Amino acid sequence: MEPKVTFFLGANTPSGFYSLYDQMLPPQEARRIYLLKGGAGCGKSSLMKRVAAALEEAGESVEYIRCSGDPDSLDAVIFPRLKAAIVDATAPHVMEPRLPGVVESYVDLGRFYDHRALAKQREEVAAATDGYKSHYKRAYRCLTAAAQLAEDNRALLLSPSLEAKTLKRARGILSREVKKTGNQPGQAIQRFLGAISCQGLSCRFDTVDALCRKVYELSDAYGLGAGMLTALAAGAMSAGYDVILCPSPLFPDRAEHLLIPALSLAFVTSTPALPYPGKPYRRVRIDAMADSEVLHKYKTRLKFSRKVQTALLDEGVESLAQAKAEHDVLETLYNPHVDFEGVYRQADQIAQEILELR
Repeated sequence: MEPKVTFFLGANTPSGFYSLYDQMLPPQEARRIYLLKGGAGCGKSSLMKRVAAALEEAGESVEYIRCSGDPDSLDAVIFPRLKAAIVDATAPHVMEPRLPGVVESYVDLGRFYDHRALAKQREEVAAATDGYKSHYKRAYRCLTAAAQLAEDNRALLLSPSLEAKTLKRARGILSREVKKTGNQPGQAIQRFLGAISCQGLSCRFDTVDALCRKVYELSDAYGLGAGMLTALAAGAMSAGYDVILCPSPLFPDRAEHLLIPALSLAFVTSTPALPYPGKPYRRVRIDAMADSEVLHKYKTRLKFSRKVQTALLDEGVESLAQAKAEHDVLETLYNPHVDFEGVYRQADQIAQEILELR
């Protein structure tokens, strides 16, 4: 089976949920977006899976957007060729129409609830909802502490000399790999390739393999390669290529991976916690560009800091797992009282409407 193109449009970060949902489709190009509304267990993910399967069977490409809290669940599906999408438009990634009726349509899945049956479970639903939110708050506190330690290590090693080395390497790669097209400058879209979720730290390296044959692996344990990735992205866009810039979930203002699908070229950050599992075309050792004397002098401090950082991330993941457990309780309470046949009929109708865009 061919790998599926899968990203995240949101991330659990030290500052809370970070959204890239405004970059789902270019506003000026979007033709049809379905905004799903409804609470837990009403069938949002099930509807998207059914529509995506129907579109794939019809030969359309599909981009899957996974939930950063629970990667087994879908938050959106995008049909790039048709410029259409379906998205869970509820908190924490609330979306409202820009051109209602022209592009976006509301889909109320709450109408498939059996409200009379659910009213009898009011207290259980309220308790699970409150517990779910409290676990997220603790997770974000743990991520904040982990990020502060990671930033301390990065500040210790980042220097003008290292930045100069990474920029020189970026210019060399651009001269070899990126030939000018003569076209207008390319555009950048952002997608999270990785997530911090109830399942731990993850990265969709399978998406890299689906989109790009030539992969540069950046060995970077301390987050020192963001400037190099930004320079590579700028060079590729200047040459006329669109790029997918993938921020770090821990530091969403910094690039962590870069994909240039038109060139089948990717640059992925490989860390001790998330090593790139494939065989790269070339490996760039970012860590080796750091000052060896500084690395030796602070070896113990760096090692201790990374150990504590890992423990804090583990604690954050455990809190996210507890939040997922509470959400599973909500799903269990709601699912028996949802008309899923109605949800599936709605899915089939949406699939037909999207196919009519061809």
